[in-house]
Amino acid sequence: MLIGLKIENIAVIEGAELNFESGLNVMTGETGAGKSIIIDAINAVRGERASRELIRNGAEDAKVYASFADISPETENLLDDMGIEKMPDKTLVLSRSMNTAGRNSCRINGCPATVSALKEIGATLIDIHGQHDNQALLSPDKHLGFIDKLAENDALRAEYKKVFSRLISVKKELDSLYDSRDEKASRLSYLSFQIEEISAAGLKIGEREELSKEKELLSHSGKVKKALEKAYSALSAENGLVAGIEECAESVEEAAVYYGDAEKASKDIRGLFYELSDCSAEIRRLADGFDYDPERMAQIDERLDFLYRLSMKYGADEAGILDKYEKMLEEKESIEISDDRIAELETQLYALSDEIKILSARLTESRMKAAKKFEKDVAAELAYLDMPKVRFVVDRKQTSLSSRGADAIEFLLSANPGQEPKPIAKTASGGELSRIMLAIKNVLSDRDSIGTMIFDEIDTGVSGSAAEKIALKLYEVSKGRQVICVTHLARIAAQADAHFKIEKSVKNNKTFTDVKPLDEESRAYEIARITAGDAITALQLDSAREMLKNSHREVK
Repeated sequence: MLIGLKIENIAVIEGAELNFESGLNVMTGETGAGKSIIIDAINAVRGERASRELIRNGAEDAKVYASFADISPETENLLDDMGIEKMPDKTLVLSRSMNTAGRNSCRINGCPATVSALKEIGATLIDIHGQHDNQALLSPDKHLGFIDKLAENDALRAEYKKVFSRLISVKKELDSLYDSRDEKASRLSYLSFQIEEISAAGLKIGEREELSKEKELLSHSGKVKKALEKAYSALSAENGLVAGIEECAESVEEAAVYYGDAEKASKDIRGLFYELSDCSAEIRRLADGFDYDPERMAQIDERLDFLYRLSMKYGADEAGILDKYEKMLEEKESIEISDDRIAELETQLYALSDEIKILSARLTESRMKAAKKFEKDVAAELAYLDMPKVRFVVDRKQTSLSSRGADAIEFLLSANPGQEPKPIAKTASGGELSRIMLAIKNVLSDRDSIGTMIFDEIDTGVSGSAAEKIALKLYEVSKGRQVICVTHLARIAAQADAHFKIEKSVKNNKTFTDVKPLDEESRAYEIARITAGDAITALQLDSAREMLKNSHREVK
């Protein structure tokens, strides 16, 4: 329940404090006095959009404070989720400061908060119905929300929305995979060919370099053969180096028999003889085994040519080609997995399609059950509000599946017997819209824990008996929760538990709006003014007093 509102520098209000009571609170005043500014201030402190134009001319900033008592468990849970300390007496204070630079400062129970947090908390505290809310009745898109609120199917809708979201996601992924399937099939075929070509090549890193060296050797086989034979001849000819070293070794060995100091030299020379003999044999072997092989040369040329062509397609060298080969294998595996993914998603799609149909049917069932009760209860409310012959119908049409289900809901109205119900937008007047909205609000009033309902000029287009009925209905609603009403009707003002007058004045070429709580006698004068204008007679004043005396009658 809203117990206090403090406003500083909002439009023409320099400063105002309102202390609301439980029950029905009304605000009256002449047109343009600033009643709507009070609603603007409340909207600002509950996190709604507020422009810099709301700040009073000449002021640096504007501030609004709102105090609440007996907050609901829903509000308390939200405070816990936000990590905001709760007051032990179940009170709550919201505040918002706005400056001309466009900056906002918001607080909840003194803790810094964002505008969105203020809005989230505010939605659990106050429900405001203004003239623009009647437009919700003119828009069929809004009608489904009323039925869902009565059906209390939040959990079912959340489950449906979760499955629907998954269904859309699966469809989107499948469509993407279907679109690329032909392209991927062609790519898979090409990859398979490339992978087979590289695999069959039997590549070894460094192979091309080794073959190039072997080719170079074969190309100079004649020179190599001649050089080896010349070397062998130098070592092993009759007067060659090996024979000379052997003769030398024998001579030094002979000397060493008598001259011990020559023994080491004789051993070294003999060792050299053996080494040269081995070298001679190795050179002979190399010379005998080395011949030009044209078949091998052709093989090398063919392999090098193949490796060159392979490198032009896949990489500069064997390492590059093999790296490309590994990437091709990965891509091939990815495409093959994609086919498996299509099969998997198709299975999911069938299951989700079945599940969404079941949930959609349950959602429709919950709505139609609520719609029957809604029709009956709204018709009863409208009958009381001087619309007894009205037929109120909730029309449901099947639609394709969407995030909201498969239901299109529209409210139809027949104002006179014998007339077929038609969309409200085509049949209801402004005054009828106000009464229909009040009826709907009353029917739905027990579906939430919001402690305060605010009606901004719900009496638009209403007079006479209908005005009396609206007044009594507002009073009835206020017995279950706090109601704050901006009104032009004396009958509504007379039902109030607390009455505030909004007055505008001009001082020193500046406009000011004041808010005054009225006592019983002041209320009589204000009700007389609403009824007759500024020229109030004694008879009109007595009539206003009588109206106050007879107020607070029960709804029958």
